[in-house]
Amino acid sequence: MRILVCGGAGYIGSNMTALLAQAGHEPVVFDNFSRGHRTAVKGTKVVTGDLANRELLVRTLGELGIETVMHFAAYIEVGESVREPLKYYQNNLSNTQNLLSALQETGVAKFVFSSTAAVYGMPQRVPISEDAPKEPINPYGETKLAVERMCHYQAETGRLRFAALRYFNACGAGDDGARGEDHRPESHLIPLIIQAAMGKRADIKIYGTDYPTPDGTCIRDYIHIDDLCRAHLLALKKLDEQAELVYNLGNGHGYSVRQVIDTVKRVSGKDFKVVEVDRRPGDSPVLTSDATKARTELGWRTEKGELEEMVTTAWKWHTEHPNGYSD
Repeated sequence: MRILVCGGAGYIGSNMTALLAQAGHEPVVFDNFSRGHRTAVKGTKVVTGDLANRELLVRTLGELGIETVMHFAAYIEVGESVREPLKYYQNNLSNTQNLLSALQETGVAKFVFSSTAAVYGMPQRVPISEDAPKEPINPYGETKLAVERMCHYQAETGRLRFAALRYFNACGAGDDGARGEDHRPESHLIPLIIQAAMGKRADIKIYGTDYPTPDGTCIRDYIHIDDLCRAHLLALKKLDEQAELVYNLGNGHGYSVRQVIDTVKRVSGKDFKVVEVDRRPGDSPVLTSDATKARTELGWRTEKGELEEMVTTAWKWHTEHPNGYSD
């Protein structure tokens, strides 16, 4: 199947592109490279363009014979979304509407959407299941939820078959450390701690040590990038049977901030300064997924669910790419 991977040069997109090729598909990367990296998709067919360019989207879908679209081209930083909400509504929502309109015009019906656990906001109960209330608390989560709803109504017309996959915390480096995280600036916990271990940061901060958790620090659900991408392949196949799919993707259990720090120290063999500071507003003590639905309906299982393996692959990539990707 020929698949257009929007945002295919980013962290998740590049790992998905590689897995698609390994599975016998023909991925085509569509990226404006504002946040992606060309070296992450070296050897893959690339269309340089922006989702705001509807004419280019229609031409690409039609001329290349695209059969399915996977969408990873959203902005993902919660703090930035609060500071610049219109930027997020433009890219995450308006540009996705543009993409769906191009799909409709060209008759491409299958769509796999990279969603997020942020659609749940501050959950009343954990672990979080797909039917939990959707009450996002920032523009990032709001725009992702709006896209899900847009897809739902478009599917009801019979012109779209879509899967919305709600990620928890993607981490690690794919394909045994070959493709890792290179966000600029970085905001994800594991790479930030690795930067401290590499001497690139003066310290790592723990925001709050008095939460009602075993060690007093927040607990989050981490999922290895390889496990995450495999779920997309299964969801793509499932779209042959159902027109609308929504799944949580997570391990189903979490690790605390202190556990992640200790694991990075153990894997790297490095010590570094840890500073304990006050809680951040809006942080939940525990956020973990109930991924029973994905396991039951897709037959999906996490194969790299141990924190040490996630950190080990991330450490391998960062030490082999101390300055990130070359572009």
